[in-house]
Amino acid sequence: MNSAQHLLRSQRDLLLSLTLDHPAPLLRWLRDAEVLSPAHYLSLLERSPSNAVAQAMEMVCATEESSQRFLQVLSEVQDYYCRDLQLWVERHCREGVSKPAPEPLKVEEKKPKGFAKLFKGKSKGFTLTTEANAKEQLKPSRSLKLANLRVPISAHKTTLLKRTEQLKCYSEGEGVASNSASHIEIRYTDLFVTEDDDFVDSSKHEYFDLASRRARIYVHQACQRIRPCHLLDPQGKSGRPPKRVKVKGIAGIGKSVAVQRLVYEWAIGKNMREFKCIFDLRFRELNLIEAPLSLFELLGERFRYLKEALPDLFNSPISLLFILDGLDEFKFTLDWNSPDKNIDFRSKVPVSELMVALIKGSLLPEASVILTTRPSTEAPKRFFQRCCVVLGFEEDQVKEYTTKFYKDGKVAEKVYDYILNNDSLFVLSFIPLYCYIICTAMAEFFSSENPDVGDSKSLDLNPPRTVSEVYFCYLFTAIKHHALRGSAERSTPRSEVLSLAKQQLTKLGKLAYENLLQKKIMFSRADLEKYDVTPADLQSTFLCQILQPVKEETVEMFSFFHLTVQEHLASLYCAINLFSQEDIIQALDLWCFGLRPPSSTAAPLKNTDINMDQLESLQMFTRFFFGMLRARLAGQLDGLEVSPMEQGDGIPTRLGLWFQEQFKDMELKNHASLNLLHCLMEFHMKEATSLAAPEIKKLCLFKMKLSVVDCAAMHYVLQFSRHKLQELNLGYSNIGNRGLKRLLPILHRCESLYLRYNCLDRQAAILESGVLKSNECQVKKLFMCGNNLGPDGVLELWNALEHNTTVEELYLDITGITERGTENIVHCLSKNKALKTLTIVGNDIGEVGRARLRELEKCRPGLRIIANFVDDLGLLQAYLDWVEEIRADRDQMDSVKNADALQSVLRGLQVAEEQVETGENTEKAKELKKNILELLESSTNLTGGRHVM
Repeated sequence: MNSAQHLLRSQRDLLLSLTLDHPAPLLRWLRDAEVLSPAHYLSLLERSPSNAVAQAMEMVCATEESSQRFLQVLSEVQDYYCRDLQLWVERHCREGVSKPAPEPLKVEEKKPKGFAKLFKGKSKGFTLTTEANAKEQLKPSRSLKLANLRVPISAHKTTLLKRTEQLKCYSEGEGVASNSASHIEIRYTDLFVTEDDDFVDSSKHEYFDLASRRARIYVHQACQRIRPCHLLDPQGKSGRPPKRVKVKGIAGIGKSVAVQRLVYEWAIGKNMREFKCIFDLRFRELNLIEAPLSLFELLGERFRYLKEALPDLFNSPISLLFILDGLDEFKFTLDWNSPDKNIDFRSKVPVSELMVALIKGSLLPEASVILTTRPSTEAPKRFFQRCCVVLGFEEDQVKEYTTKFYKDGKVAEKVYDYILNNDSLFVLSFIPLYCYIICTAMAEFFSSENPDVGDSKSLDLNPPRTVSEVYFCYLFTAIKHHALRGSAERSTPRSEVLSLAKQQLTKLGKLAYENLLQKKIMFSRADLEKYDVTPADLQSTFLCQILQPVKEETVEMFSFFHLTVQEHLASLYCAINLFSQEDIIQALDLWCFGLRPPSSTAAPLKNTDINMDQLESLQMFTRFFFGMLRARLAGQLDGLEVSPMEQGDGIPTRLGLWFQEQFKDMELKNHASLNLLHCLMEFHMKEATSLAAPEIKKLCLFKMKLSVVDCAAMHYVLQFSRHKLQELNLGYSNIGNRGLKRLLPILHRCESLYLRYNCLDRQAAILESGVLKSNECQVKKLFMCGNNLGPDGVLELWNALEHNTTVEELYLDITGITERGTENIVHCLSKNKALKTLTIVGNDIGEVGRARLRELEKCRPGLRIIANFVDDLGLLQAYLDWVEEIRADRDQMDSVKNADALQSVLRGLQVAEEQVETGENTEKAKELKKNILELLESSTNLTGGRHVM
């Protein structure tokens, strides 16, 4: 018998011709069998199919061992290929297998080309190892029962592979930013997915809801991370896999790409192999269906090559997985409360009822379903055994994505470092689509053709620092590469480039703005024509980069490929179509507070129809507007302006007075206050900020779940005010050490500083100690409760307080203080004459620590120390109120490590019980203990046996 190596060399050209049509399965299985290295595998994916297979064959034929493994892999993946290859495998790889050859199976789509006659007398057969033969004999796909499914399932997998193996990359031009390696295995970067608490404020902009969620759980790493391929893994006490899974996430977060990767992995035979068949359906496609139909008809039409096999597949529903992508795009109303109908896969019902039945499980209850949707779309949690939320990238994935985006590794490293050191870009980059926009925008500045950052002739700008600048750079890049089709050189003046695209940008901006006010994000051909936007132009100009056609079967809809792109173009349209100070003020009153403008000739103020409940959804747009207004005042929009701005020099001052009025006269909500701070940062003009900042006397952002870029906005504005801030309340905001460090330059001016439950640790205590040691420190009340400062962090605080003359009240409840954390408390605080109140309850300081506190009380008779819960009735009541607040607000329970905090309180109450037996305080303490135990028990039940962390 000839060797495998000789066989492959002699049959090389034939095998190439049989596999080059679709080499992906063969290459992937060769990689997983370690015949190809991961690096070599990825390099082959970038080549043409014929070149990739030829290169792989050349490597395989190098040794007998790799040749044998190649033949084993070829036997395993033969179903992906034509009948001629299967016959080749039967002849050359299975001669030693004692079982009859299967009868030829008919493939309707393609007739065999007759390669079988070429095999006669060519070579002797090659026998697989005994182990490989055993595996082949045991394969369920070889059983008689599934023989009729082999061809249609193989056709289905091949179709899905061809549809999912390429990631859709928006055109990036011909420069270094472009990357032809768009194969899903090259570009795909895994996502941060975790369990979902299913709470959402639908009036809030999706980006801010996501930022809140990330701030709530990301800092303290207390959440369970779920890889998308493990969504259907067994969970909880039952150990059974969930049948219905909901995955939600904002636009651009990567839901559809994650689903695409799931389908790809199944189709290539490497994941979810427990499913015989996967049906992926997109709600965009389902919008086409007007007449009632059955599930059998729907799938038979969508997957025509499976039509004959569907009855057999439905006989085993447990082996079926339905992936329903994009519920938020479904135009039909879903009635979740309607009684379940007794229907089967042949029952004809409206498509909306069909989807509800499939999701609820009244139709094919044994089948599995994965549903993706945006947070604002209702899909009741009670119908799902698992609910997950996609939170985008983690820091390591941002680096991975950046590395994959650029062909030049040095460029990738420069861009990543720039992102890492810029708070605004750093926070944005966790959203995959934002990361794409940032990388595209940055290419102009960090390319090998432009080594000197800041000397970009094409943009006449420095690398972007704010969100507005990032989007403007991205837009400009799109214009250069598409509107001008690469004809513009790097030296082409920016104004000339913009003027060439002026007409298209104006039309597109008007479309974006007027529909943004109505929260409309999908457009028909008629909608485009209403704004004189010609659909045909979308394929020939830069608009294909901005406005994405959504074409499924016979429907044709258009959308901006992300909501923020629509918001940015809308802001650009407004910035070049508001011509006076009065126009700008009226527009801001409308967007921020819903105040309708009097008659105005400015286009953005005509026919304005806005819902007051939607104001928060305009916050990102408003920030973009200030960035674009600044660009206009700086002359960066020359070429787009219709007419010059009236009294342009006085606009910063006039806007400063407008901000001043908001902070002075109005009781602003937390979100509104934070948005104004961001607007000032995007505007980035000293004349405006220096007028507004001194009017901020108190800033309460309690429970706002702030990101580091929010802290950057606070710092940017408050640095322009030199007076003391009466109160800065950041309790339950989860700012973490990085956020605290960003605020450090202004903290010494805060009379009352609330930093409770912010995921701070020893490093934060060191930072705060520096504030307390400052000669400029004006802090009188400092709340650090619920942060894990630990003994080392608290020792730093005692040292800082030794010579501090301002702090009168210090609250350190539940901060992880141990006996060691009290070592220097007597020495330091006995010298401090300003401190009047110290609370230290919920800490395990031991008997030695309590003895030191008693000694301190003797040294400082004017200092009130509260170390036990029963010492103060008001404190007990405050904790009772806190427990009730958590009970009523599960979001708060999830936001910080309250389960740990409650356990600390319980331990403190236990110590108090041993010391005090009777009295009103004792009764309150017992009530508090009872309520905490009930709360912990309820949280355990809600989370399937684990405490909420």
